[in-house]
Amino acid sequence: MTDDSPGPPAPDLDRALFREVAGRFATGVAIVTTVADGADHAMTVNAFTSVSLEPLLVLVCVERVARFHDVVLAAGRWAVSVLAADMRDASEWFATRGRALDGGLRGWPHARGPATGAAVLDGALGVLECRTHAVHDGGDHSIVVGEVLTLQVPDPDGRPLIYYGGAYHAL
Repeated sequence: MTDDSPGPPAPDLDRALFREVAGRFATGVAIVTTVADGADHAMTVNAFTSVSLEPLLVLVCVERVARFHDVVLAAGRWAVSVLAADMRDASEWFATRGRALDGGLRGWPHARGPATGAAVLDGALGVLECRTHAVHDGGDHSIVVGEVLTLQVPDPDGRPLIYYGGAYHAL
């Protein structure tokens, strides 16, 4: 039998130290895209992972204050482009807060995903198109769980872009 009673409150923890410790977990980097009212929207993420094989589910964490947050929830369909090592510029651009939204994908070669119409970036190592399956509270983020609709592996031999210790790396 487990004890479900709440434990003592956590001590005041240093947020900078938390970011440093969490940054010790190497992650891949991806761009999540969606289309709303005929306009493209995109955001860089490293909080992305597989969840389930039956059904096929993935999740992405989206900060609630990000402009992308409400758009992706309203659209209900989105795509994930897993970035190759040579796509750091795209990662940095789509992670830029306050960048212009109009024409935000101009200059970034892409195609339209057949299931979502969302942009999938040329040169991506892998692409998933998803329909929102569930949204969960994650503190200052929403945990958006997507049911996978389509899968592609455009570059099976490519090297991934990795984020570790607050910096980009490649394998």
